[in-house]
Amino acid sequence: MIPTAKLERLLDRFAAVEAELASGVAGASFVKLSKEYAELDPVVKAARAYRETEKQLADAKILAEEGGEIELRDMFAEEAANLKHKLETLEHELRIQLLPKDAADSSSAILEIRAGTGGDEAALFAGDLLKMYTRYCQLQGWKTEVMSLSDSDLGGIKEAVLEVSGEGVYAKLKFESGGHRVQRVPVTEAGGRIHTSAATVAVLPEPEDVDIQIDEKDLRIDVYRSSGAGGQHVNKTESAVRITHLPTGLAVAQQTEKSQHKNKAQAMKLLKARLYDMERERVDSARASQRKGLIGSGDRSERIRTYNFPQGRVTDHRINLTLYKLDHIIAGDDLGDIVEALVTEDQASRLAELEAEG
Repeated sequence: MIPTAKLERLLDRFAAVEAELASGVAGASFVKLSKEYAELDPVVKAARAYRETEKQLADAKILAEEGGEIELRDMFAEEAANLKHKLETLEHELRIQLLPKDAADSSSAILEIRAGTGGDEAALFAGDLLKMYTRYCQLQGWKTEVMSLSDSDLGGIKEAVLEVSGEGVYAKLKFESGGHRVQRVPVTEAGGRIHTSAATVAVLPEPEDVDIQIDEKDLRIDVYRSSGAGGQHVNKTESAVRITHLPTGLAVAQQTEKSQHKNKAQAMKLLKARLYDMERERVDSARASQRKGLIGSGDRSERIRTYNFPQGRVTDHRINLTLYKLDHIIAGDDLGDIVEALVTEDQASRLAELEAEG
């Protein structure tokens, strides 16, 4: 059954947020309320659709019993049956909407890809993953920007950091964190033997300024000369920036841009995301240790997926899903099939837990 009291509280809160926004609030309050409004809006729409259908079903049942002529009663009975089916569907959707939300689900995200074991082949695979995610994000209508990129000798990447901006990015990409394994014949292998290589992916929610505050006195900012490709600009100016958060020892560096100011802004953005992620992990650790969902722990050392080129298959080990269309998935076109399956499994797991709790 739908928890009526909880539904009433949400509807009351939505009305209060609507009223506050209409009153002309500004600044941080406006940002916070707008975010809450966006989170509540789909729940309220689902609740209103459910209640309207519930009322229509009650009316159809009455008319089916008291509709006079038998033809009319049969017509209303058929309508009642259709509405009952519709109500069951709406109830399921509403129950999903009422599940406790991850506070970061609506956020943009920062996606980090690093080549793992496997040398040059691992770097090539990491490059394939970057292209896959970039294409998938494009299909979702999200904006992507490469924050940093470290190339390998054969055209792959040692490391890449991609900023993905859009509504609900983290909700869809968060299950991509973990170890990705590839099995294929490397371009460097003359004997045609299949090698196994790996890359790791980390997806961090990008916090709003209202989510995390950093005290300037807790930072050490160092500037130095860029290294790597860049022509005459390299080693001429101190444009690269390293920021160290003294309380945690966490350090980030940026040298992609030629402007020291731009590199500092990018480094601060990445530092905030990593600090926010650390705090979320600390707060959620107790709950996460108690919950053993189908999706797994989210530990980035966990092997989550295998891309087997000789067999043309991709297997996600957390939900035992195997799809035989590797080319379309690695191209990014059909990655959504895996993403949606993971989201659905997570919802089903959490629904089952709530029902088990009573």
